[in-house]
Amino acid sequence: MSRRPTIKDVAREAGVSVTTVDRALNGRVTVREDTMRKIAAAAHRIGYHARGLIEHRLDAATPEMRLGFVLLKKSQEFYRNFATEIERAVMARTDIRGTPVIRFATSQSPDEFADLLGELGTRCSAVAGVAVNHHRLDAVVQDLKDRGIPAFSLLNDFAQGIRRNYLGLNNLKVGRQAAWMITRTANHPGPLAIFVGGNRWHGHDLREVGFRSFVRERAPQHTVLDTLVNLETRQVTYEATIDLVRRHPDLRGIYVAGGGMEGAIAALREVHPVPRVALVVNELTVESRAALLDGYAVMVISTPLSELCRDLVELMIQAVRKGDDGIAAQHFLDPRLLLPEIV
Repeated sequence: MSRRPTIKDVAREAGVSVTTVDRALNGRVTVREDTMRKIAAAAHRIGYHARGLIEHRLDAATPEMRLGFVLLKKSQEFYRNFATEIERAVMARTDIRGTPVIRFATSQSPDEFADLLGELGTRCSAVAGVAVNHHRLDAVVQDLKDRGIPAFSLLNDFAQGIRRNYLGLNNLKVGRQAAWMITRTANHPGPLAIFVGGNRWHGHDLREVGFRSFVRERAPQHTVLDTLVNLETRQVTYEATIDLVRRHPDLRGIYVAGGGMEGAIAALREVHPVPRVALVVNELTVESRAALLDGYAVMVISTPLSELCRDLVELMIQAVRKGDDGIAAQHFLDPRLLLPEIV
């Protein structure tokens, strides 16, 4: 019959003294959290019978923290994946008992974004969101800041100078990367098109600036047409792409700077049985992957969601713990540039 593990065995496995293990069990003297975690892990590994008590005391000593998040349409694959990665990042933290509170905006209305952020601010220690850039949000984020609740902008920057951090891609560079790929895969000089979600998406504006500046500086044999607004919807993008190709039969490339790429993919499949237009889109989904493999897209610029969410949760926790340091920063992540041969 095997010997039952003892306190001495736990102490040896954890690399601490027997006295420290005894303190962790009886709770008469405070034991540092990192030491408690070492003891709990050791007790679990060797099957110590009172490991549940240690884990219970550890849970009781771990602070609770509710973190709020505002994303866009739940029906879109990208934002469903975003929500999943947020939940994973919060649940992976062992230094807090974290609860992610996720809300989905159903429109691009500044009032809806402001209401969602404000509502989360009454329930959460910190908030983050994908939202438009508008003075209505400036007021809400300022109110949150005044109440000691840090706010973070995601993917599209808003409330600049008020929010705590922006996390996402360097959108100016993203626009240039899209232009680089399109101008190098287009067979002949000709017109290029760009779609943006609307005039309140600061990130789309930066992508457009980057796209146009690259073409002007490095590929002047091409011309960029007037910018098209698609409201980040599939149907609007589809109809606009059909019209675009009919009006410009020599169209060489399209960059969809925000959402709605599914409409452009569907339209190009319909009008061109064989791919003829160099299309660049953002974010890897079932449809963008298929477009890459079939030749209807030449590149997908993807946000590393797992890395973004891990860094975001870390910054939110640190902001809650340390308070406002007066610095409104930017946290850029490197995009994943996906090509047909590497998806």
